[in-house]
Amino acid sequence: MPSSPEDTTDHTGHTDRADPSGSPESLILHATDNGVSWITLNRPEAMNAVTWDQRERIIALLAEASADPGIRAVVLTATGRGFCAGADLRGAPATGSPATGDRVPGDVARTIRLGAQRLIAAVLDCEKPVLAAVNGTAAGIGAHLAFACDLVLAAESAKFIEVFVRRGLVPDGGGAYLLPRLIGPQRAKELMFFGDSLPATEAERLGLVNRTVPDEELAATARAWAQRLADGPTRAIALTKQLVNASLDADRATAFAAEAMAQEINMTTQDANEGVASFVERRVPKYRGV
Repeated sequence: MPSSPEDTTDHTGHTDRADPSGSPESLILHATDNGVSWITLNRPEAMNAVTWDQRERIIALLAEASADPGIRAVVLTATGRGFCAGADLRGAPATGSPATGDRVPGDVARTIRLGAQRLIAAVLDCEKPVLAAVNGTAAGIGAHLAFACDLVLAAESAKFIEVFVRRGLVPDGGGAYLLPRLIGPQRAKELMFFGDSLPATEAERLGLVNRTVPDEELAATARAWAQRLADGPTRAIALTKQLVNASLDADRATAFAAEAMAQEINMTTQDANEGVASFVERRVPKYRGV
């Protein structure tokens, strides 16, 4: 029997610990408060390992956040002791030969492409800033889900685990893309080659986490940070997110051109005009997100 939360994971954090029950709406809670979309993983008995249906709901909620001008920031968090123990592949579309059920070439790649990679891309591509409030263990895809967010807050009891190597697997769900960009190739390889549990304070030291806070302060800190984002110039933040994410794959000329064009676009927004006017008038700006 597994002796610790991380030992329940298999494949990309795949767990066989508890059957998912209830609707995706009950297993992925959602609420909007003061312009902040709160997305909460709610399978605490399975350390919030995400099923295919849950993944689809998260992706849909992130797409809705992008399209809804009333939503100006997103928080991803979870209930219980775990943030996300990885992927639970039960409920995924059937693969393999219809006649024999045997795996055929391309099945695994297709499952990863349509599942874990779509989830990580949805976070990276969301037009609103996404804040992770990591309340506990984040393993496998769960760790990558946090690292894909624009800002990461972690409870002191949280830990991050590149669990794949423990199962003889290659990291997927964007791990080999995200980690070298966040902490460099050597540190990324250390985490991925050994699969050691990384405490939140050490993750902060490496640059994977913005801030580590006492467990009892995580929710309040996440709310305060999210509200600051929601009160800010939404389009300017969205364009900044796109610039920073794209800069890691662009040469200087391309990055400079993108920056100039982003500023050109941003100067057409009401918030940019308000920011300039408030500076001239020596008052606090009141941004509306448009």
